[in-house]
Amino acid sequence: MINTNEILNKYRLKLTKSLGQNFLTDINILKKIADAGDLTQEDLVLEIGPGIGALTVVMAQKAGSVIAVELDKNLMPALKFTTGSYKNITIINDDILKVNVNALIGSWKGPVKIISNLPYYVTTPVIMMFLENNLPIERMVIMVQKEVAQRMSASPGTKEYGALSVGVQAAGDVKSLFNVSCNCFIPKPDVDSSVVRIMIHDKYQKMINDRQVFLNCVKAAFLKRRKTLINAMSSYPELNLKREKVKEIIAAMKLKETIRGEELSVEQFIQLANLVSDF
Repeated sequence: MINTNEILNKYRLKLTKSLGQNFLTDINILKKIADAGDLTQEDLVLEIGPGIGALTVVMAQKAGSVIAVELDKNLMPALKFTTGSYKNITIINDDILKVNVNALIGSWKGPVKIISNLPYYVTTPVIMMFLENNLPIERMVIMVQKEVAQRMSASPGTKEYGALSVGVQAAGDVKSLFNVSCNCFIPKPDVDSSVVRIMIHDKYQKMINDRQVFLNCVKAAFLKRRKTLINAMSSYPELNLKREKVKEIIAAMKLKETIRGEELSVEQFIQLANLVSDF
């Protein structure tokens, strides 16, 4: 097992709060995360923000290949040291939001899995980048802030339900697996975390006529969530819809005119977007 304090001292590393650098030190939690991936030698794992490689080396013992993308160049010497004895680990010093993920995956024939202790500051952009770009991913197992995990699995009509809920649930089945105390990290973050599994499927994707229209409808509905859906959509520039047209669509769905976006299920958002794209 990697001794985090020892590595930090050896390489004189100062962790950067703005990069969300909170390193998980509990080996039992690391193993539980890897186990949630059901890893075999057929799997390619893509890890975002490996830090000094504690989770990376645990996964490399089971997976066929692990590609770890780390933004902080200052961590490269330590990361290469801790992972150096594993031939199936590839380290990339880059911003995952700017990387060509399809090129990383290449011609890999087996399942591709995203397993990461995600840096908190890029959690939502990273999740949605993977889910919105039709990448060949079988599942995601990610550690996020507990609050974010609750939003991802929230039901319509709750305060946690929002654009992230709809976006994630439209892409796969979401399940919060277990919580992780803030005491399991160095340095200790201000909040507890949760590990979430998203099993990707195309059940809903096949139902969506125009993905960009769907995304715009969801964004419009939650941009100012206290607005009625009619007001929200008719004032969202990207949709370019007149108020009367939105009222027609709402009527076609047999919904009340005062309904808000937070009351719509994933299926209703798809129906809404398909009606918008047909007008």
